[in-house]
Amino acid sequence: MPTTPSPRTATIRNLALVGQSASGKTSLVEALLHRAGRINAPGSLERGTTVSDFDPLERKFQHSLNTSIVSLEHGGSLIQLLDTPGLPDFLGQALPALEAVETAAIVLNAAAGIEPLATRMMDWARQRELCRLIVVNKIDAERVDLPGVLAQIQEAFGKECLPLNLPAGGGTRVVDCFFNPSGEADFSSVEAAHRALVEQVVEVDPDFVERYLNDGDVDPRELHAPLEQALREGHLIPVCFTSARNGAGVAELLDVMAALMPHPGEGNPPHFLEGEGPQARRVRAEPDAGRHVLAHVFKVVSDPYVGKLGLFRVHQGTVTRDSLLYVGDGRKPFKVGHLFAVHGKDHVEIPSAGPGEIAAVAKVDEIHYDAVLHDAAEDSRIHLEPLPFPVPVHGLAIEPRRRGDEQRMWEVLQKLVEEDPCLKVEHVAVTNETVVYGLGEMHLRVLLERMTEFYKCEVVTRPPRIAYRETITQAAEGHHRHKKQTGGAGQFGEVFLRIEPLPRGAGFEFVDEVKGGAIPGVFIPAVEKGVRQAMDGGVIAGYPVQDVRVVVYDGKHHSVDSKEIAFITAGRKAFIDAMLKAGPIVLEPIVKLEVAAPEAHIGDITGDLATKRGQINGTRALSPGTLAVLGQAPLSELNGYQARLHALTAGHGSYIAEFSHYEPVPPAVQQQLVSQFRPREDE
Repeated sequence: MPTTPSPRTATIRNLALVGQSASGKTSLVEALLHRAGRINAPGSLERGTTVSDFDPLERKFQHSLNTSIVSLEHGGSLIQLLDTPGLPDFLGQALPALEAVETAAIVLNAAAGIEPLATRMMDWARQRELCRLIVVNKIDAERVDLPGVLAQIQEAFGKECLPLNLPAGGGTRVVDCFFNPSGEADFSSVEAAHRALVEQVVEVDPDFVERYLNDGDVDPRELHAPLEQALREGHLIPVCFTSARNGAGVAELLDVMAALMPHPGEGNPPHFLEGEGPQARRVRAEPDAGRHVLAHVFKVVSDPYVGKLGLFRVHQGTVTRDSLLYVGDGRKPFKVGHLFAVHGKDHVEIPSAGPGEIAAVAKVDEIHYDAVLHDAAEDSRIHLEPLPFPVPVHGLAIEPRRRGDEQRMWEVLQKLVEEDPCLKVEHVAVTNETVVYGLGEMHLRVLLERMTEFYKCEVVTRPPRIAYRETITQAAEGHHRHKKQTGGAGQFGEVFLRIEPLPRGAGFEFVDEVKGGAIPGVFIPAVEKGVRQAMDGGVIAGYPVQDVRVVVYDGKHHSVDSKEIAFITAGRKAFIDAMLKAGPIVLEPIVKLEVAAPEAHIGDITGDLATKRGQINGTRALSPGTLAVLGQAPLSELNGYQARLHALTAGHGSYIAEFSHYEPVPPAVQQQLVSQFRPREDE
């Protein structure tokens, strides 16, 4: 149910523009800013003059790489737009934008139809219970089939996707279908579209249904409340047509945002939870400026010159300069010294930010992505339901070009990982190398460029490292007695354990079944630590072990010589002993693939995937003449696949890869990985 917000909050509209790269999101933002009088002329992607793509690397690659925030005023509303990247490698930037808005605007390229990332964004927005708006952009493109695109939208996303307006004048303008009961359009019927919209909206309110049946029509201006309900429930997904290039539908889209899209009191509340696991309970944030503060950090920027900047959306209460705020479960609050509104690269100081507003604070070291900012100690366990981020599995071994720069390189990597939830960095003790994992080749390429250009941290890399894992296929027992005498106090610890395979993806379980104090309870954590050390470093090929249960059931200790280090060593070596008897295997990551290409090239693509141990699961139509191949393949076979795909499709193919699961590698591959492994010498 909607709540009654403050007058200012009721004027706010928050929308995230999401969708595939080249759908024209950034150009559309420029057109909207220009039409609203926020800028004098639309910027150009080619010239690098857009408000939202201000990062030097975005200008270099001519792609959005970060989510940027702009704001404009129209029709008495403050409209805050989040322009998100459309390349699949940068989902770590795009997905968090959904946490800051009531409405996800899925932007489609009219010439390309429904592309893979648009489908995923539509699904993620539905899972977060966001209102959804579909914007069909580039309606003036040559040989575009707009009736076909609308039919495709309704087939893919449901009959509740109804046009709020329709193209007219050969794609040079649009005609409203909600308030307008009649008119001329390039296709379909304005009258039929109007009737379908009104019927869809009144369906959620029995009183309006009765009036509609009795009177034959209802004044759309009376339908605000049922319209918002229909948007909240996903009973209506409006479709708007635009061209950022010729301006068609841009003014009408502004009107739709201001007049029809929900304000923070009308949208579905965010998925706040208090506590963890099954016991966590849902907490409702009320868009009430007078209540205690609940705000969510959806983006962190580590600028080499400005320092750390935390961008947050206020969901409840009011943040002011000099507010004292806690970061999550932190014990010590920080004082808000400066509060900023963000517009592209510009930061404008503001006195306060209330419910629905997006603001930023600078130079707060404790702030991090996904933190909840609050001003009441009892709210320390409140957090947002986690987003389903793709798992980063494209690895690159990295080291500083100059000896002695290891610490600086690690610090820079940590800053970049803070900015992107889909980047991961780890130190592999067995090989003594630092490995950074991302969502794809472009993701890692941009990371390396940023290290060099912004942080002046020069590095060298080695070929992509695949995130292989090790596991076992059968139960086995292991034993090790660690005894060391060095003239003074000795070391003694003996461990008996057994290991059992767990289902794929189950992780690790440690069970203590020691009876009679054979291993004193104080040393059991040391045994587990030793087991984890062995698992982290790998046993047969140097990759982490997973999906194993370890049961420690017996052992011996010495009243004088038993120490923590002795049981760490005994636990580690007992685990290695057991694993070597348990049918150990190497697992490789399998990714789900969605390859989009012209229909004429589909045979070449499927044949090529078959040579890469790929499995084809089917195809689906994207737009006339374009298909998506659905399948899966080992990640190790996809190194350089984008270049290969470009060669197969004359530059017209693209793909999305997302981690699916682990499977055993073929015997020949396992033999090769095992033969390359050089375990460290142990005492």
